[in-house]
Amino acid sequence: MTAAASKKKVLLVDDDEEIIASMKIALESRGYQVLTATDGNAGLALVERDRPDLMITDMMMPKRSGFLVLEKLRTSDDTNKNVMKVIMVTGNEGNRHKEYAQQLGVDDYIRKPFAMERLIESVEKLIGA
Repeated sequence: MTAAASKKKVLLVDDDEEIIASMKIALESRGYQVLTATDGNAGLALVERDRPDLMITDMMMPKRSGFLVLEKLRTSDDTNKNVMKVIMVTGNEGNRHKEYAQQLGVDDYIRKPFAMERLIESVEKLIGA
């Protein structure tokens, strides 16, 4: 297996291109292969096509929210999508949203703004380096 083939794939889904760019740089510097999408529908299409190991999704996005993306993944008959690790990032302060994300099976919930180290630690904990 080549080094490129053994890289873990991380999908970033966020409508804020600056946030995507900073997360992408941080994750690629740790050796992850990074895919990006700017809305929930595009994110789900990439899940179908590329089978990432982990998705990091924003909660509030155009076309399909992070909640709806998570619902679609967790109710899928496709075992891979059902068990794929998901981190939700959000600027929302409410605990109600966090509880709902946890009910839907999110693996971690990180409030914006966050230290990039916090995100990297979560990714490494969920899928390894």
